[in-house]
Amino acid sequence: MLLLGFSSNLQAQDENGHNHDEHATEEAHMDDSPLSDHAEGIEEAQAEDEAYDPTPVVMHHIKDSHGFHVVGDLSVSLPVILWTDNGLVTFMSSAFHHDVEGHHIVEASGMRFVNVHEDIYQLNDGAEAVEFDADHHPVNASKPLDFSITKNVFTLLLASLILCLIFMTVASKYKKGHSVPKGLASFMEPLVVFVRDDIAEPNIGKKYERYMPLLLTMFFLIWILNLIGLVPFFPGSANMSGNIAFTMSLAVITLLVTNFSGNKGYWKHILLPPVPKALWIIMIPVEIIGILTKPFALMIRLFANITAGHIIVLSLISLIFIFKTPAMGAVSVPFALFISVLELLVAALQAYIFTMLTALFIGTAVAEDHH
Repeated sequence: MLLLGFSSNLQAQDENGHNHDEHATEEAHMDDSPLSDHAEGIEEAQAEDEAYDPTPVVMHHIKDSHGFHVVGDLSVSLPVILWTDNGLVTFMSSAFHHDVEGHHIVEASGMRFVNVHEDIYQLNDGAEAVEFDADHHPVNASKPLDFSITKNVFTLLLASLILCLIFMTVASKYKKGHSVPKGLASFMEPLVVFVRDDIAEPNIGKKYERYMPLLLTMFFLIWILNLIGLVPFFPGSANMSGNIAFTMSLAVITLLVTNFSGNKGYWKHILLPPVPKALWIIMIPVEIIGILTKPFALMIRLFANITAGHIIVLSLISLIFIFKTPAMGAVSVPFALFISVLELLVAALQAYIFTMLTALFIGTAVAEDHH
């Protein structure tokens, strides 16, 4: 699917470049003046313009969207749910079918909407097409509240459904008195025990049991989402853990749980640090900033590692089109396959790191004061 997308974009660029070359050649024949050097300079500039730029394709694949592209013209549309000044407006993303100056326009409930780089805007009354300022921001459109089921939202709901089915199935077997795990339970029990014995109890201590539901949910949700993101076709391919809003939400949960669980010793260490009082003016702000920097590091680490993996694979494939030779595939495809297999390890590793650090932060907040 990635190769098809790259091929179509490259073909479009080649056709545009071919048309430019024909136009330049006709002008050179029509003009008998001795400006051959100037014409050669124009041809060289055009050759440079024809260089394949993989950035738009790479960014398109790692961003969220209002539908799944399958192959060619085949796609899976998702519901668009907007709250405007005139109330709720809903339609399917496939309604963005006609093109006005390169941007998709749809009419719904007497209003006109435009899709600009997967951000939906409502055109002002009387506007026939979207207009942009120098920074390419719409000037004759406003942004309604968007509650759409995007590709990332769909993937999050899918992962949540998978989690519920797995744990409800396993729990039902234990409720029936099956002491020896079988089937799916035999696969899940070692993972649950791993989270308990290697993550929760060593980092939190005696109070670890109350935080097990949170840690199990974080571990398995991140892991499943990372695995779904590695599947290059529907219903996979969504870069959920590479979405900063998702990682920020998890980090905020860690921040709230850690600080609301903090005991007297935890807050005393922050507000009355064990240093000479003359240094409190420095240490207290540092400790308060540390409350925010810890979950911030969690957010950036998960976001950056998952996004980097997707970008590397797409960049390796794009080398074929940058060098414009199939021979480059002998190098880029094996390397891309190696990175893809490595991403299977990274998917589990990032879930483990996020869960382990969350448990560590909670452990520091609930630890008994030994002084």
